[in-house]
Amino acid sequence: MVDLSRFQASGSRTCFHGRHIEPQIYAGLDGSNWRLADYVARGGYAALKKVLGKDGGAGLTPEAVIAEVKLGGLRGRGGAGFPTGLKWSFMPRQHPGPKYLVCNSDEGEPGTCKDRDILRHNPHIVIEGMAIAAYAMGVRTAYNYIHGEIFEVYERFEEALAEARAAGLLGERILGSDFGFDLYAHHGFGAYICGEETGLLESIEGKKGQPRFKPPFPASVGLYGKPTTINNTETFAAVPWIIRHGGQAYLDIGKPNNGGTKIFSVVGDVERPGNFEIPLGTPFARLLELAGGVRGGALKAVIPGGSSAPVLPGATMMDLTMDYDAIAKAGSMLGSGAVIVMNDSRCMVRSLLRLDYFYMHESCGQCTPCREGTGWLWRIVHRIEHGQGRPEDLEVLESVAGNIIGRTICALGDAAAMPVQGMLRHFRDEFVWHIEHKTCKVAQTV
Repeated sequence: MVDLSRFQASGSRTCFHGRHIEPQIYAGLDGSNWRLADYVARGGYAALKKVLGKDGGAGLTPEAVIAEVKLGGLRGRGGAGFPTGLKWSFMPRQHPGPKYLVCNSDEGEPGTCKDRDILRHNPHIVIEGMAIAAYAMGVRTAYNYIHGEIFEVYERFEEALAEARAAGLLGERILGSDFGFDLYAHHGFGAYICGEETGLLESIEGKKGQPRFKPPFPASVGLYGKPTTINNTETFAAVPWIIRHGGQAYLDIGKPNNGGTKIFSVVGDVERPGNFEIPLGTPFARLLELAGGVRGGALKAVIPGGSSAPVLPGATMMDLTMDYDAIAKAGSMLGSGAVIVMNDSRCMVRSLLRLDYFYMHESCGQCTPCREGTGWLWRIVHRIEHGQGRPEDLEVLESVAGNIIGRTICALGDAAAMPVQGMLRHFRDEFVWHIEHKTCKVAQTV
């Protein structure tokens, strides 16, 4: 059993960990010590030295690095939760031409604010993680695509890159080894669709950020048509700890199939919103406690994995643990790790209306079901919210959502439809009340 009684605050938001072992991402941070010297003082770049045999050891082969990541059970921290080591093994190491590595820091999911904090307070851990990944896959060039609405974070990452280059941690013959690697920052312009990996690749190439048809997948035809591996910011940030301490130690922090820690952005109706780094498998009740508990009322509902995840009733969440498998079994997703907490003063119709507007606004328009369907969803819910709903509207909502899911090039269509399905599954009575009484049920009881 992991003892969660000890925790430490760090960063501009409240960031907690609760482990007896050394924390991996928020270790010793106070919001100002993000420079290279600070990171090295915390043990930074020791993992890269270990990999390259510059710590007095024999070094690790690329295969050994991938094996440790697989053993640790590290899953993608951007939303899909795909096993990281397995994804790295897809890279064709013997490919004769260029290969690329890309970090997806285009954090645009409503409620999610973890990746920008990592880049703001600990940018070198991402640089080190990407360098280790590049070594494991035989990559020489990488890009970090940073969300355009956090430009100050992009500027800080550029400063960190300059420090790493000056110290010989990027470029040719890193640390005197035969390994060479360059990493560049690339900023977007705030388009949510560029968080989809192939839309991101299109944007780096200077094109309109629209997703590509798959297959072919980026592992074989990615950036500039070359093999490419894409991982999330938090995923790369977890790699140095795994290499320093071993995959088994990382796996033991969490639970089977859910190794290590995860940063959760707890937002909404809580007393202390912020980012919390906890072991996967931690009870939701404990995470809510760390966030100070529910503010302004009783717990009504939780969206456990960012705005695209189906909502779950509060009572259901209180019985769950925060890991991929438990949340999926309950009918939702861990997703990006944005935990949106809603108290009993929240109207589910109005909440869904706000979510529907976001997805309608952010649809790139490439696929007809998403381009047209997201607008239909918003207009129907808008009608219900404003007292003009019709009894057949709920059936139409379910039909539109069902005809969007699985019928678009990327997952934005699914992301727009799943909140509708979740709301109607668990809070249908509020929608019925709006239609029958032309007013809000919550407003009558609060």
